[in-house]
Formats: sequence, C-alpha cells, structure tokens
Amino acid sequence: MALNDKTALGHRFIIRQKGLADYYSTWKAMKDFTDTRTSQTCDEIWLLQHPAVYTQGVAGKPEHLLIENDTAVIKTDRGGQITYHGAGQLIAYLLLDIKRLRLGVRELVRRMENAVINLLSEYQVKAHGRIDAPGVYVGKAKIASLGLKIKKNFCYHGIALNVDMDLRPFSAINPCGYAGMRVTQTKDQGITDGLEVLSLKLADHLQNELTH
Repeated sequence: MALNDKTALGHRFIIRQKGLADYYSTWKAMKDFTDTRTSQTCDEIWLLQHPAVYTQGVAGKPEHLLIENDTAVIKTDRGGQITYHGAGQLIAYLLLDIKRLRLGVRELVRRMENAVINLLSEYQVKAHGRIDAPGVYVGKAKIASLGLKIKKNFCYHGIALNVDMDLRPFSAINPCGYAGMRVTQTKDQGITDGLEVLSLKLADHLQNELTH
C-alpha cells in the first residue's frame, strides 16, 4: 500500500502526515528507513491512523488476547505486550537517531510521555506517567500507549493516543498486558479538537521535548 506523504521540515525533524495507513506496510517502511539511514539522515515523525489491528510486542504473551475475533493480530518488533489500533487513534511514529539526540531509552520514554501530558494539559486534562507501566494515564485509565524498537542507536515505533475511536476492541485484550486496565480517549475527557489538530500539536510537543 503506497503511503501518501505530505512533508514539511520542522526544526530538526521531518513531519510526515500519512493519513490512514496499513499497519504492516507502515512497519516495513519504518524498518527500511532505519536500515538505510546514516548519521546524516534527518529524524522523522510520522503521523497517521491504522485500520483495526491488534499488535503483539516481541515478548508478548498470547494469553493477553482474551477473545479471538475477526481483527488480525500482528506480531511486531516493538517492546511491550498486546495493544489495539484503529481509526480515530492518533499514531506518532518516531524515527530518531537517539545517539545524536543524546537520549537514553528511559529518558526518551519519559520525554515521549511528557509530550502527551503537556498536550493534554493545554485542555486542562491532568495526565501522568507510571514507572511500572509506560504510557500516559488520566486517573487510572490509559489514554496513550508507547512502544519502541532500538537498533544501532536508531529507534522506531512510538505513541498511540486514543482520540475518538471505538474502544470496545480493548475489552478483548489485557491492554499492554495489564488485566482489567481501563482505557479512555481525548473525546471522553471533554476535548473537542479532532485528530488533525491534535496531531500537529503533538508533533510540536514532541519536537520541544526531544530537543530541550
């Protein structure tokens, strides 16, 4: 599936708006980009949505899929357990040279979480991270999940922020491996801005966090 790119140079990053993009094709594109990049390659942030799919991390345990259904399960190469992607969820994939950014993995995760927390704070929604379970939470409900693959000082994969989607498929899994974990989305937190506005704001917050 061809990816429709709208490219703009922003700070040290190239921001690509990819629309609704097939998971497997996007994953392959991220791997190809990472395998062929050099120390001179610009970092990129890809903003998109995926059609309905469950993805299982490298250490993913099959028992976290509670109910099999018609939605495909793809075993991918990011860290973490099973999660769900679908239309109405904002994906921000980070294709970064973490050595050039002088970021360790733990610090990178913290800054990714902070970007989402700061975005939500613009709308007076108080969110937080958790040391025991990477991601962003409003109260006890997860609003954004994180997953990364690190390869030779480069990373890919990124953040999935629930915006305005059907949350019911999450009930068929233990989200990110946690039984009974509730999920929420920006719409249910009173945020009326849609995915297009939030994607641009999230890209800005990510660039700020990654370069300060």
